[in-house]
Amino acid sequence: MAFTHIPPIQCLVTFEAVARLRSASRAADELCVTVSAVSHRIRQLEAQLGVKLFTRNDFTLTGDGAHYLHKVCAGLAALGQLPAGRGGAAVPRLRVAVTPTFSRQLLMPRLELFRNAYPDVELTLQVSIPLLDVTAEEADLEIRFGTGGYPDREYRRVLDDVITPACSPSYLNQHGPFDGFSGEDEFVRVRLMKTPLEPWAPWFAGCGVSRAEPAGGAQFNDLGLVYDAAASGFGVALVRHKLGAAWFDSGRLLPLSPRSVPSPHSHYLCWRPGTLERWECAAFVDWLTHVLA
Repeated sequence: MAFTHIPPIQCLVTFEAVARLRSASRAADELCVTVSAVSHRIRQLEAQLGVKLFTRNDFTLTGDGAHYLHKVCAGLAALGQLPAGRGGAAVPRLRVAVTPTFSRQLLMPRLELFRNAYPDVELTLQVSIPLLDVTAEEADLEIRFGTGGYPDREYRRVLDDVITPACSPSYLNQHGPFDGFSGEDEFVRVRLMKTPLEPWAPWFAGCGVSRAEPAGGAQFNDLGLVYDAAASGFGVALVRHKLGAAWFDSGRLLPLSPRSVPSPHSHYLCWRPGTLERWECAAFVDWLTHVLA
């Protein structure tokens, strides 16, 4: 085998641990990472080297794996002296399309964890439009917001949420108080903010009220805009507990009821069949599922 440069250190350390312990779970415990991370690092290393390092049943080293382990244990300096190969390994590039508020509130605060776990992946984020599933450019993975059942994609649900009506402190002072915000007399006293992303029907049903969706008025196609407008005193909005946590925690929005009801919409991570054969795509799917659990 020939190599043009030393592979990522975390991959080499993981390879050595699995080879020594003959167990992905024990290696994960020793390295303080998940078993999934161990698996993806080994796949990354094998993809870069172009060989299989283990037989999959019992983590017995292949001939190539045993040969390479000897080099790894001899030190990274020795690896740098291996003969040049047939060309440099391609840098793994991953394009992820994300909805705006999900990206700002849930993905970006956690993204450093992915960077630390997979520093060699060049990640590109681009915006997708909620419900319409439209992206500006082709992406390897997409966050879709809706009810699932996408016939053109494989997918995994990564986030469910519940909703509660909320408004700004000033709006509450002007139009409140409310007794659970569950009756027709309370609904007619306020401006109910409307968006196809979060229909009022589940809340009305949970309150035992038969009422149509709000008619007329402004409409929003991004939940972050809905929450910002509500925080500015625009009216009463249905706010997701997880996605809207920053607005609740800062006091910009106040819940009007102790009750919450499940939202009909969830966030799904989607991909075309065959995409997860690329280790970096499978790694991101497993990582995001884990950090949002």
